[in-house]
Amino acid sequence: MTNVLLDTQLVIWALLAPERLGRGAQLIESSEATLHVSAASWWEMAIKIAIGKLSLDLEEARARCTAWGFVDLPVRTDDALGVASLPALHGDPFDRLLVAQALRAPMHLLTADRQLAAYGALVQVIG
Repeated sequence: MTNVLLDTQLVIWALLAPERLGRGAQLIESSEATLHVSAASWWEMAIKIAIGKLSLDLEEARARCTAWGFVDLPVRTDDALGVASLPALHGDPFDRLLVAQALRAPMHLLTADRQLAAYGALVQVIG
């Protein structure tokens, strides 16, 4: 894996509970991988903060991710349109957008969500 898109849960774990990453920590720390964080993940975290499901300072979190070398991945119109062509294997709109981004790039999507593995070989499940 050279280009890797981290799903939102893994970004949160990296920031707040790195011990939960398990073998994913090795992939994240690998100098061979360029790690990407989608704007969709930042949006999802902002929503979780607003509804009280997450306690995190987003500006500080983004600064830490940047310091770790994570690369921002913007959401493009092609990504959003790509969601329409995905089979309905997963109901979470943020995860579906991440899958569409990974397929368009192409890059691997690293996740702890086993349900996403149904989208194919670009999805790598940890844990």
